[in-house]
Formats: sequence, C-alpha cells, structure tokens
Amino acid sequence: MAGRQSSPGADFLQLRPETAPAKGLTDWLVGALRSAIGDGRLGDGALLPPTRALAEDLDVSRGVVVEAYRRLAEEGLVTARTSHGTVVTAAFRSGPRRAGPPPRLGPEGFVPRLPGDLIDIDLSPGLPDLSAFPRAAWLRAERAVLNQANAASLAYGDPRGSAELRTALAGWLGRVRGVRAHPEDILIVGGVAQAVTLLTQVLQTRGISRVAVEDPGSRGGREGLAYAGMTPVPVPVDAEGLQVDALAATGEQAVLLTPAHQFPTGVVLAPSRRGALLDWARDGGLIIEDDYDAEYRYDRAPVPALQASAPEQVAHTGSISKTMAPGMRIGWLIAPRELQEDLVMAKYASDLGSSILPQLVLAELLAKGEIDRHIRVTRTRYRARRDAFVQTLGQACPTARIQGVAAGLHVMVDFPEHDLDDVELAIRLAEAGVRTHPLSWHRVRPGPPGLVVGYAANTPDRLRDAARRIAGVIRG
Repeated sequence: MAGRQSSPGADFLQLRPETAPAKGLTDWLVGALRSAIGDGRLGDGALLPPTRALAEDLDVSRGVVVEAYRRLAEEGLVTARTSHGTVVTAAFRSGPRRAGPPPRLGPEGFVPRLPGDLIDIDLSPGLPDLSAFPRAAWLRAERAVLNQANAASLAYGDPRGSAELRTALAGWLGRVRGVRAHPEDILIVGGVAQAVTLLTQVLQTRGISRVAVEDPGSRGGREGLAYAGMTPVPVPVDAEGLQVDALAATGEQAVLLTPAHQFPTGVVLAPSRRGALLDWARDGGLIIEDDYDAEYRYDRAPVPALQASAPEQVAHTGSISKTMAPGMRIGWLIAPRELQEDLVMAKYASDLGSSILPQLVLAELLAKGEIDRHIRVTRTRYRARRDAFVQTLGQACPTARIQGVAAGLHVMVDFPEHDLDDVELAIRLAEAGVRTHPLSWHRVRPGPPGLVVGYAANTPDRLRDAARRIAGVIRG
C-alpha cells in the first residue's frame, strides 16, 4: 500500500493507482483503459505499454497489468500481436459522431463535398502529380545536409529562414522569374497562405482592412482574407486579366491577384493591363502577386513576375506546392522593404520560423539544379496529360469551350450552347465518378457557368475516360 501511495504514476494516460479502490486495482486499470478506448484517446492500432513497463511505472504487480490486458482481449478491445505487443483492435466511440464526411480542404478553399462514394477520378484543381515527387533526389540532398549540418544549424534560427535557402532562392527566382531580390529581402513562409496572412496582419496595423481580389478568383484566397479579418472586394476578370479600371474605381489600396496564370480562367495579365496596374501601384497601391502556376507553361513565352518591374510596390509570393508537393509547406515572400521588418516580426510571433531541415534540403536541390530538372520532367508529363484531356473532350463534346490551356495544371471549361447549372452539373459528374469544381464556387458575382478541371494528378488514360464521362453527362 505504501508503494502505491508513493508511486509517481505513468505518463501513459496519466494513470495514478492511488485513485483506485483498495482492493480493485485490476478493475480500476481495466476501466481506465476501456474509457480511453471509448473516448478516442486510444484509437484503432494504438500500442499499449509492455506489461512489465506499465507495472513498474504504476508500482504494482505485473500480474495486475497482465490480467487487465487479458480481460480487455476477452472483450475484443485489444489483441496481442507477435513482435508488436498489445494493440487496440476495436475502438468504439461513446460520444456522438459528426454527421457526414469532413469538409474537403485544398488550395482553393473549403469547398462543399459532392457525392463522393463513387468518385474514382478526382479532377480537383491545384494538385500536382504527387507520384512524381523526386524522392531519390530528396534523400540524397537530405543525407548531404545531415552530413554537413552542425549542431548550431538545428537551433532556433533567423525567423526569415535559413540563409542557405534564401540565397539559393534569390538566384533561382532571379533566373527563372526575373525577380529582383537580395537574400535579405526574402522571408521563408509556410506557403502562399501564410504569406498572405502575414501581409494582412501588417496591413491592418496600417489601417487597411479591405483587399481587392479577382472575380472569378481563388475561393481559398478570399476565405483566407476573410478569416484574417479582411474584407475581399471583387474586381472583374476578363480575357485580358484583372480589369484595372474597375480596380481603381473601388478605391482600395491593395490587390491580390495571379497575373502569370490566373485562377481559375487561366488567362495571362495582358501587357497593357500590367502597365496600368503598375501605374496604379505607383500611386500608392500595393500589389500582392501570387505567382500561381508560373513554372508550368506549354504553348506560350514565359511571363516575368510583376515584382521585377516594381519591387517597392509588389509583394511577391510563391511556393513549391505545385512544383513538388503541397504537403511540404515551403514558400517565400518578397515584400517592399518598408514592410519587411514588420513582416519578420509577424512571422516570429506566429511560429518562430519555418522548419529548418526541409529548407536546407530545398537549398541543396536548388544549388544542384535538381528543381530545374524536376520541372522539365513534369512539364513534359503535364503537357501530355493536358493534351489527352483537351483532345478527348473536344472530340467527344465539340460544343465545349476549353480555356487556359497554354499553361498551368488546370483548364476552365464552359458549354455556351447548353443551359445548365454548374453545381448541378458537378453533382451529376460526381455521381458518374468524376470530381470537378463548378466555376460558380470561385465567383462572387453572378457569371457564366463552367467547370474548373485539374489534370496534373491523373494519367492520360484516366483523363480520356474522364473527358468521355463529362461529354456523356453533358449530352444527357
């Protein structure tokens, strides 16, 4: 009894045997474990501690733990697996479950779930081919980094990000996007979403609470601004990109846009519009340039970043979400210098700085030319996939109008000869096994219906199949 009273208890489930009745240790332990399985603290596959270790932590006889595990096994809640120990095998929930599937998350926002049980071809926009992730090159670079890194490399570092990555990015972005930046100007962030969040925090301290956005434009971008306390103000987009006259008419002081490959229309900001937009910025406006899909172009000349023409009026942001994988959560922000100090402080207050090892690995890949090689390989792959989808849909449904094909990882499709509701169309396609985005999900104001179709993550054969299914649904 004295041993039990002096036991420090176990870290596992914070078990403390002094809470047990005097002659009910086994019942107490069974009840505690059953409760943890019931409320979800121990889920399916959770590993229980070895009987000897748990008995030592609790300062009880090992026989108490052995008997408790045996009784749980008889109830079908755990099982002993050779070389694995005792694991939970039938977790249940005593509380209410959330009805339906969780919200669908992605780069373009919290989008409603369409009927999903039959989905076998997902054409959601914003996803690259994750199977193409350069695993071998990443592993080589990671080994090199770990061999070279000293202990100080793993400490809290500069909240702007590693000097190695900022230096590599300054050279790479200058070479491939025309960006004019010193390594000191670059802030490493957790993707474009964090870049925009940090910018909104700094703008709010300057009295700016509204940001102009493209319409149609990224639903996720609008949601991120609204969540950060900003009011998104829609500005129309046409075949030449953002309508700068309409932007000026709003009176807003900041605009978020995707000039290199507009989402979702795929248009490039026309040269005359670029000039007008830069003039607007020089009169006191701030351009937030999301360099969306800029690396992937097939049938047109490269378009330089806006930041190259006006570094003190443009906050340029990009990421490796499309070139490598969105789960890496590595991006960059190059803002006008008068905003940089406040942005670094906002980043530091947010998370002290981004994870260091992936930064060092990415710096190594950039320095060795591996990112350029990866983009060349995937660009060829994506072109073939685009062609498979566009050609098949054009043949199977000649009334379809496909836009934004010259670059990026998605196209926009509309059907001018058909009177349809694009949400209803997307639901019918989901029932046929194909997930797409209705264009109306990405609009603020009413406009022509359509579909936004991502093609990068599926093989040519699957894309041909999807195109034929789309045509079949359109024909009724």
